[in-house]
Amino acid sequence: MTKATHEYSYPLRSEWSTAEVTTVMAFYNAVEEAYEGGTATADLLDAYAAFKTVVSDKMTEKQLDAAFTEASGYSLYRAVQAAKQAAGPTVQLTGGEQRG
Repeated sequence: MTKATHEYSYPLRSEWSTAEVTTVMAFYNAVEEAYEGGTATADLLDAYAAFKTVVSDKMTEKQLDAAFTEASGYSLYRAVQAAKQAAGPTVQLTGGEQRG
């Protein structure tokens, strides 16, 4: 499977440390994988749990989701909901046309 090249900017906050940026990026990457061929449900949920240690409030999470969806076409919220409801070991979403 060929990994897609992403031609968009990730929504990040200037006040985040390098470690926090790395944590958030890992979650964004897990969401991309869910849309681009599937990812392990546990990996996506683990990445989300780590993301929540950086982004603990719902308002910021919703703002980042909106910005990420606008940039990539992929919904953080939909990916997490699909992972929480997944019956199997992997989660794969469809849709998410890349915008540019």
